[in-house]
Amino acid sequence: MALDPETFDALIDTIRRFVAERLRPLEAVVEENDAIPADLAQEMKDMGLYGLSIAEEYGGLGLTMAEECRVAIEMGRTTPAFRSSFGTNVGIGSQGLVMAGNDAQKSAWLPRIASGDIVTSFALTEPDVGSDSGAVKTRAVKDGDVYRLTGTKRYITNADKAQLFTVMARTGEEKGARGVSAFLVPRDLPGITIGEPEKKMGQKGAKVADVNFDDVPVPAANRLGAEGEGFKIAMRVLDRGRLHISAVCVGVAERLIADSVAYATERQQFGKPIAEHQLIQGMIADMKTESLAARALVMETAARKDRGEDVVLESAAAKYFASEMVGRVADKAVQIYGGAGYIADYGIERLYRDVRLFRIYEGTSQIQQIIIARETIKRGG
Repeated sequence: MALDPETFDALIDTIRRFVAERLRPLEAVVEENDAIPADLAQEMKDMGLYGLSIAEEYGGLGLTMAEECRVAIEMGRTTPAFRSSFGTNVGIGSQGLVMAGNDAQKSAWLPRIASGDIVTSFALTEPDVGSDSGAVKTRAVKDGDVYRLTGTKRYITNADKAQLFTVMARTGEEKGARGVSAFLVPRDLPGITIGEPEKKMGQKGAKVADVNFDDVPVPAANRLGAEGEGFKIAMRVLDRGRLHISAVCVGVAERLIADSVAYATERQQFGKPIAEHQLIQGMIADMKTESLAARALVMETAARKDRGEDVVLESAAAKYFASEMVGRVADKAVQIYGGAGYIADYGIERLYRDVRLFRIYEGTSQIQQIIIARETIKRGG
């Protein structure tokens, strides 16, 4: 259920000011320390950002997909790590529970997820399993009223601070997607260890790490849905997550465009601002046009999702176009800044590195192409 327009406008205005006044001034600090300051994380919890997508009955804001995308665009105007700190609670770390959880599971976990008291993670990827997500090797063997969970998950976002994992594991002998089930796995169960956070190309402050499960006794009551439904749950979660990430890409692009225009207006060469040179204008025009196209696709797809329509194709198309678009925008931004764009002081090279991940996680561009083609063929054009 959508918020009334006045309340939602107030929320957007609050987030916009929070990004401009609190987050952007600390971007270099986050980059240097590879960490989000604890006081900022608490402010985001107090604003309700950890519960954007969770129903009001469980303490969340209960935003529609279109409203959530608007928030994601605003949060995209700063270092992506800030959004990532609560992103798993809003998206892939909670939505399996929202979509497939029973009343008892939802009551037990969703209020604490919405408040940010616990952080969630989505554990699908493995050392030998990436895009072929139906090939998971982590096993969950039924043993009375528990499942014995064994395996390793890789590149798990927010694993360093997560208290609840949604884990995809193989429960049957059947190969492929049909043998995969989903489980809610609390971090404090015996047999769970978290690896050291990886050193990454960009998005400093957003940690990813291995999660190892060694004969972990997961209560059977923590299984999401029936045995063998895990892959379907994962795909539904990722369809939604891709739309959210697409909106973040739009926000980052809009930030890069605004910064590029401001710089080009002030920087002078050949006796005038470089913004008056046609080749610079050509780059700005391309950046703006692509960002507008991505925003339109994202918001239209979100509106269709809110109407209950099938948007598997459109979500994949939005993720594919928006993530590729922001990469091109970032590249042009570096070019407009010239040598300054390659220097850390201006933050452009940081965003250039940050946005590279968008073409990889929650489904690579190539996986999106496969989905788009498959769904287009299925629909007959």
